[in-house]
Amino acid sequence: MIIFIDENDENTRLDNCLAAMFQDISRSKIQNYIKEGKILVNNSIKKPAYTLKEGDKIEFDKLENEEIKIEPQNIPLDIVYEDDNMLVVNKPSGMLTHPTSTERENTLVNALLYKYGENLSDINGEFRRGIVHRLDRNTSGLLMIAKNNTTHEFLAQQIKNRAITKKYRAILKGNYNRDEDRIELPIGRHPKQPHKMAVVPVKDGGKESITLLKILERFKEATYVELTLITGRTHQIRVHMSYMKHPVYNDTLYGAGEGRVKTQEQVLQSYYLRFTKPVTGEIIELEIEPDEKISRVLNYYRNRRIQ
Repeated sequence: MIIFIDENDENTRLDNCLAAMFQDISRSKIQNYIKEGKILVNNSIKKPAYTLKEGDKIEFDKLENEEIKIEPQNIPLDIVYEDDNMLVVNKPSGMLTHPTSTERENTLVNALLYKYGENLSDINGEFRRGIVHRLDRNTSGLLMIAKNNTTHEFLAQQIKNRAITKKYRAILKGNYNRDEDRIELPIGRHPKQPHKMAVVPVKDGGKESITLLKILERFKEATYVELTLITGRTHQIRVHMSYMKHPVYNDTLYGAGEGRVKTQEQVLQSYYLRFTKPVTGEIIELEIEPDEKISRVLNYYRNRRIQ
């Protein structure tokens, strides 16, 4: 099996990364495999504590106890685009992209397995079949799914080369003071809260992170914005907006608190994708309507402005 590291998994330890991907194998057993040379990084033996970099190639034969049973579930999929090699789905807010050690049901992968069975890429293991990139549980919107490993590698390379355009809609807390902005602040793991990301100096492990912002509509207590990702770090939009003192509406993890309109956490949607189609090289552009959370918050503030 070959696994290519993307920007979401870089800066993690080799053993921790594999333990997260193959959650029925203990970290100590994975460490032993690494020390015995059964797991190679870029064709060479590394230590379990090796810090992964974007583009690293992890290679190994089938690991003992690697068989992981993720149950297919008949969960409706909102398919926005599909061809012989890939599809793009509109993931709802509240759904995990893939299973974890504690949640193995009702994820996007469970739904994909029901519809496509084994016809999904397995580069990143059984827990992430077909998954090329991810969205947070409570972020809705467009996700590319690969039906085979060749397509997975093709799409992953586009992401690495920043050849895919990804745009988001969001409601921010407060009135953002610029019509357009370029936020260029490095992001890394939060030094005291490892479940969070934060703006971290490059010297301390922060990675280049760039978000473009454009105002769509202003309200007294909130701002409706379009955000374009130049890079795609974990929680990038949420971290950048929080640092700018305008966290995403209802994003309690990053300091927004609960707004007047109650929603399932952050009001954030991946609404636009532009990518090159595998095999043919055709450019595909996809755009979806605002989701239920964005619509509800917008309606509330628009009605208050009229009154």
